[in-house]
Amino acid sequence: MASLKDIKRKIKSVKGTQKTTHAMKLVSSAKLKRAEELAKRSKMYAQKITEMIDEIALQIAKYNDVSDNIYFRTVENPKTVDIVFVTADKGLCGGFNSQTIKSVNAMLSEYEAKGTTVRLRAIGKKGIAYYRFNKREMLDEIEGLSASPSYEEAAKFIRACVDDYIAGKTDKVVLVHNGYVNMITQEIRVDNLVPVDPSTLPEGSTSNSELELEPDDDDTLLEALIHRYLEYLMYYALIDSLAAEHGARMQAMDAATTNAKEMVKTLTVQYNKARQEAITTELIEIISGVESLK
Repeated sequence: MASLKDIKRKIKSVKGTQKTTHAMKLVSSAKLKRAEELAKRSKMYAQKITEMIDEIALQIAKYNDVSDNIYFRTVENPKTVDIVFVTADKGLCGGFNSQTIKSVNAMLSEYEAKGTTVRLRAIGKKGIAYYRFNKREMLDEIEGLSASPSYEEAAKFIRACVDDYIAGKTDKVVLVHNGYVNMITQEIRVDNLVPVDPSTLPEGSTSNSELELEPDDDDTLLEALIHRYLEYLMYYALIDSLAAEHGARMQAMDAATTNAKEMVKTLTVQYNKARQEAITTELIEIISGVESLK
């Protein structure tokens, strides 16, 4: 059995860890509230711009087959696919990062089994470190953006993907991130950025809005809106991921604090037992000494 001094040292160490994890939980809780509010506002804008794209696609469909447009074309067997994925820049958030990496790995296996070339574009230190360690080549990578989302940086990053798509270097761009559901739940979200799937448009629907397009304006308007849509979708994914990260870290630190409390209780009981045994042993030795003197 460990000595009283060793047990006392362990108790002190665990209590120090408990204070740290509790402080980290409080910090993540405060950051989560801000990120959650930003995510809610951003989600509303993302939904509105998506509705606008659907609306314009319906208007274009009056004159042309929307699937003829480069942004809506159907690719049955893509030869090259770009996977853009978002992980955190920091750890200590449970399985938050591993869930995203697991999802990306599953997609890699699925595409490569079909003979498709997959190019990775990584955002976040944890994902970058994982694929570097596994010697997986990445086409593009950026650190710091997932911890501090910037619309300008997000737009610049996704613009490179879209440029490659327009140039024919890739047939499809997919975005993967771990999204925020509520304070205790996160879920993996996979979005097909380009091409936009025409089947998702309301089939046979008619527009009720007052939006009117001239046939000559189709390409110009749609291209401008698609670029804004993709830029904002990338930015929203970063915000959504950040909120989810804070939620996951808050949970992880809460669990760590609870475990530390339980460990302190266990060590305290162990310390008391060892102390009692030491006292009992000393009493026995004293009594034995007294008896030997008689």
